[in-house]
Amino acid sequence: MFLLSDAALYNSFTCGSIWLSRCKVIYYTFFSWMYGFVGSCTNLAMVNSSWTQSHIEKMWKIPKLTKKVYPPCDTSGLQELPLGRSNKIPTFLSVAQFRPEKAHTLQLEAFSIALGKLEADSPRPKLQFVGSCRNKEDEDRLQKLKDKAIELRVEKDVEFYQNLMYKNLVRLLGGAIAGIHSMIDEHFGISVVEYIAAGAIPIARNSAGPRMDIVLEEDGHQTGFLASDANEYADAILQLLRMPERERLEMAEAARKRVSRFSEQRFYEDFKILQSYVFLSIEKRLILKIGGKVKDWRE
Repeated sequence: MFLLSDAALYNSFTCGSIWLSRCKVIYYTFFSWMYGFVGSCTNLAMVNSSWTQSHIEKMWKIPKLTKKVYPPCDTSGLQELPLGRSNKIPTFLSVAQFRPEKAHTLQLEAFSIALGKLEADSPRPKLQFVGSCRNKEDEDRLQKLKDKAIELRVEKDVEFYQNLMYKNLVRLLGGAIAGIHSMIDEHFGISVVEYIAAGAIPIARNSAGPRMDIVLEEDGHQTGFLASDANEYADAILQLLRMPERERLEMAEAARKRVSRFSEQRFYEDFKILQSYVFLSIEKRLILKIGGKVKDWRE
């Protein structure tokens, strides 16, 4: 998707020049128009979430040809993990690259707020960050996050894991009572699906994919929490910490039922159906009308 925003348009190079800024606005406006025009010529558009679908339908203006196909999420191994948790310390897990849009600081602040409101006789929880660093900027961002934990005086309750091996990630997922996601307007949110598959209750950003497709009720049962700011995340953390184990297991079980919607098998089935539609559409276009009679192009 190509979305316009002040942050994208007025960067450090153009903010000092009104003329250059206007040129950039014109460029993006034209590019957006071309993007919409080319997209409107497609036989079929497959999108990965309801949120993406709404944007494509708005820009390409082909709602009848825009179909939603959830991305294939291979969570079969994670679903084998028991829903019960053996850890004596309640653990919250955050899995995401250390990039600015992942909003790790928000999670840290929410965790600090929750600790401040937690009853003194309650088990003190732990927050675990797991992610990779692409470059020095990401490594610097990770260090700032560690410094922020010290500033908030929660450094003893927070753990950081950089470039963790998958088998170790699975171990952490199997021990977490919840998984935290805080990126705004993420098209889908595969990490949220992985939390659910592993039996960790999702606490996700109240926007886009998680809100519209993933963290929804299943058979009338709540499957997780949605939050928009630090206080709402903190409230969700506290609700989970105060929740009876039986109730948490019921929520985790209801959430895991939703995983089948995002399986590889479901993706292949939906993709093949829509692929057949495309081939039929092309075939119909290649039927030629000659002499008042319809002639198949293959003859």
